[in-house]
Amino acid sequence: YRRLMRKWWFAAAVAGPTMVLSYPWLIPGLSDLLPRGSQQLWLLWVAMGIASFAVLAYSGSQFFAGLIDSVRHRSATMHTLIAIGTGTAWVYSSVALAFPQLFPSAEFTDVYYDVSAVVTALVVLGMAMEIKARGRTSEAIRKLIGLRPRTARVIREGVETTVGIEDVRVNDLVVVRPSERIPVDGTIVSGASAIDESMITGESIPVDKAVGDEVIGATMNCQGAFTFRATRVGEDTALASIVRLVQDAQATKVPIQRIVDQVSRFFTPIVVMLAIAGFVVWYVLGPSPAFAYATIVMVTTLIIACPCALGMATPMSLTTGIGKAAEHGVLIRSGDALQGSQRLDVIVLDKTGTITKGEPSLTDVLALEPFDERELLRLVASAEQGSEHPLGAAIVAGARARGIELAPATDFLATVAGGITARVDGWDVRVGNDRYLRKAGIDLDGMPAPWTVLAEDGKTPMYVAVDGRAAGLVAVADTVKEDSIRAIRRLRELGLEVVMLTGDNRRTASAIGRQVGVDRVLAEVQPGDKAMEVRKLQLEGKRVGMVGDGTNDAPALTQADVGFAIGTGTDVAIESGDVTLVGGSLRGVVLAIEVS
Repeated sequence: YRRLMRKWWFAAAVAGPTMVLSYPWLIPGLSDLLPRGSQQLWLLWVAMGIASFAVLAYSGSQFFAGLIDSVRHRSATMHTLIAIGTGTAWVYSSVALAFPQLFPSAEFTDVYYDVSAVVTALVVLGMAMEIKARGRTSEAIRKLIGLRPRTARVIREGVETTVGIEDVRVNDLVVVRPSERIPVDGTIVSGASAIDESMITGESIPVDKAVGDEVIGATMNCQGAFTFRATRVGEDTALASIVRLVQDAQATKVPIQRIVDQVSRFFTPIVVMLAIAGFVVWYVLGPSPAFAYATIVMVTTLIIACPCALGMATPMSLTTGIGKAAEHGVLIRSGDALQGSQRLDVIVLDKTGTITKGEPSLTDVLALEPFDERELLRLVASAEQGSEHPLGAAIVAGARARGIELAPATDFLATVAGGITARVDGWDVRVGNDRYLRKAGIDLDGMPAPWTVLAEDGKTPMYVAVDGRAAGLVAVADTVKEDSIRAIRRLRELGLEVVMLTGDNRRTASAIGRQVGVDRVLAEVQPGDKAMEVRKLQLEGKRVGMVGDGTNDAPALTQADVGFAIGTGTDVAIESGDVTLVGGSLRGVVLAIEVS
């Protein structure tokens, strides 16, 4: 982009004065200083010829390189026509300047160096704008690669050693500690933990993992330490495949640009043949001097056929439209999405981070005597202060948001995939799932019935025991964004069928679906199966738009050649705006929208 902009600035600096000074008799004041046929004007045009040649050699070098390649491969492109048009204009102008006696009158000896300079400048600017738009995807790739840890702890010959990520081999035993990213894909052989796999599955609640479970490279280990055996390393990991697929998506062209290239394959030879035919007809049937008139006709045809408008208008119109949309909070990173969005029939919504906030929040507190809800929450949040688990952090944040002052906790003990115990103000507080409390001998049969309703609403209940007796429960959930319901209602008013597609469990997904009013819910869909669900909708004769907040949807959708969905998650952070349009399509129409 910087290289193209340097070429643009050089070409523009030459093109402006050249365009003005090529026709001084049209500008009041200059006509007297530079009369037609004067020595001063001739010298000025010579200088313009040298400057415009420098523009062609530097700013337009890629067009002439494309011309040479097209001749070698016998396949013309838009660059071929641009090189022919600008080159012909320069050659004709130089001949007219050096040998004016070859032409029938003075009008035919005018120079067209401005054509060479201006067309080159405009098309190069269009190329730079297109490259800048693609650069955002490169930024996404850099951020994806940044998710991967640089080192890994491997056990070789019984000794734990830290090695670079590129030195990890298949079957290596890899040690992962709390709050570390998992370096490569593998299977746990010892230990257990809760792992945040939102970048792959979109599920904001950490997943409990134990011996025999698979782990994915670049996901975050939230709690506990474990050892796993590496199964996929290097370019074979899930993260590497995501990066590779995003790069492939980056290389796709806007449909209208593909049409331009296809037209250029036939248009270029037709233009050349018409120019030759015009030369022959004027040479045989034209007035004297026939050769001069025939040459002028041929040159005129070649210059006029230069597709400078296409080279500039296509990226310029896209960039202008995208910029205008950005003023209204819409970011469009793909011409495919822009051209195809008008034909959509179905919008498929990802749940986590799109409809919902993408992080757990405290939603309910139910207390048993002798505690009230505020006191129970104070004890639970105080106990959870020492927890690294995201659910514990959500409880602490919820208590502080309610203005509850927390007490210090002692004797804190966390059990992976179970719960925590701590001592707060002389109380023994135990928080965890039902299996954890029942294993500790806590009788939960007297717990209030509403906990079943909480689970049906897609919330995660955690039981609380104080001094060995059931004291109540707290519930955490990934809550719906404030404007999701309004946005979905608006999509339906536009005549779009709204479908929610998520890897979350069916109960939670159905609860969220009812809350926001989607038409259909597709739950428990793994990343590798999301493309198939999109394809099923397409087989119904529908044009499908994919809505997502992160890179988790990208691999499956791209592998199926239906496009890609990338939003803000681990991709490009967008801090403001109502709707984010991202993506492209190869089969059907697939884009991504983040409803923020």
